[in-house]
Amino acid sequence: MKFFLLALYSIILFCVFLWIPFVYFYYEEKEEDDGNTCLQVKTALKYTLGFITICAVLLLIGAFVPLDIPNKKNSTEWEKVKLLFEEFGSSHGLTALSFSISSLTVIGMLAAITYTAYGMSALPLNLIKGTTSAAYERLENTEDIEEVEQHLLRIKSKCRDGRPLSSRDRRTMQQLEERLRTLRRRERHLESIEKSWWTKFCEAIRPLKIVWGVFFIIVALLFTVSLFLSNLDKALHSAGFDSGFIILGTNLTNPLNMLLPVLQTVFPLDYVLITTIVMYFIFTSMAGIRNMGVWFFWIRLYKIRRGKTQPQALLFLCMILLLIVLHTSYMIYSLAPQYVMYGSQKYLVQSNKTIDGQPSNVTTFVSKDCDADAPEDQCLVTRTYLFLHKFWFFSAAYYFGNWAFIAVFLIGLIVSCCKGKKSVIEGEVDEDDSDISDDELSVYYR
Repeated sequence: MKFFLLALYSIILFCVFLWIPFVYFYYEEKEEDDGNTCLQVKTALKYTLGFITICAVLLLIGAFVPLDIPNKKNSTEWEKVKLLFEEFGSSHGLTALSFSISSLTVIGMLAAITYTAYGMSALPLNLIKGTTSAAYERLENTEDIEEVEQHLLRIKSKCRDGRPLSSRDRRTMQQLEERLRTLRRRERHLESIEKSWWTKFCEAIRPLKIVWGVFFIIVALLFTVSLFLSNLDKALHSAGFDSGFIILGTNLTNPLNMLLPVLQTVFPLDYVLITTIVMYFIFTSMAGIRNMGVWFFWIRLYKIRRGKTQPQALLFLCMILLLIVLHTSYMIYSLAPQYVMYGSQKYLVQSNKTIDGQPSNVTTFVSKDCDADAPEDQCLVTRTYLFLHKFWFFSAAYYFGNWAFIAVFLIGLIVSCCKGKKSVIEGEVDEDDSDISDDELSVYYR
């Protein structure tokens, strides 16, 4: 398991800090300087060196950062796992890798809060509500075109006698001409969509989309309730902030935390459920990115649009999804801490039989789910859990991130409920677009 973790997470570091940045900068240089491949590779490597430096710094910090596992009084669970942490952290290479992966997981947590939490509410409600009719939108768009054209004619009539237009009229006329170009692009897109076979197919499976939307919203509410109960359990029963809100065992259980250990007894049902959870997070994350685009703080870098997405935007999409999937490994712990820590392990507890309320000399043993009170030789904490929670400050960040995730999901749910139906060409035509790819998109919709 140790070497498997090393290989898997090393591949992730390679993709995040070397491969994806190199390809991104290569495409950036390709747009600016066509033809000189050697120069493009050289420039891309120069910029990628900065990411490699960041990776090296994270590895160095992780190799030498002190592992201080808090050992508070009246917190015997720390004493029981401290030796496990120290044993697992004896290799500086593994500790360095854990620090680097945890740093990326924090970035993935921010991406999950931004995109996944919103996508969990937007995707099912968009499926339930559907989109507006292309024919109806086209009729409205035609009326808007006629209105803008009449406004332009009124402005142009002011200069028929040779008088120059005022600066205000010139600005208004320029804005109206831009608006007219956008409306005509919308007209071409709506016409293509109205005639396409894909639109007719989507109308035919409309009942199925409603069923999927209801299913997705139920799953989203299940995840949110499980995450809330898990975080509430940490708030009430963990050792506090300086322990990373880590809790060994479960006091407030949740549906997923009960279900996964049961499914683990029948191979491979638990893996099927985990795969389903990961795929659900991927689909909802893609829905969030599709609706919002790629942002850097308040600046939108790229739009994700069917048939018109730039290569750099696709690379950003891959990077964001990779980090979100990386964060999903911790999210599953938040949803099912018992499963991630101990799985379906049980230990035997001595119990004295009672007959008619009187103690008996007969001693029996009953099985109990593994927790912090279990003997060290009967229950083992999983190596994956130790790898993810080696540094308490990252665990504390994940704890607060889960609260932010719940808050963003609830806000997104309210906003999605209040919004009306999406346009059938939502995000496809904006005023800052050009006409270059309109023909390509109309071909796509045929």
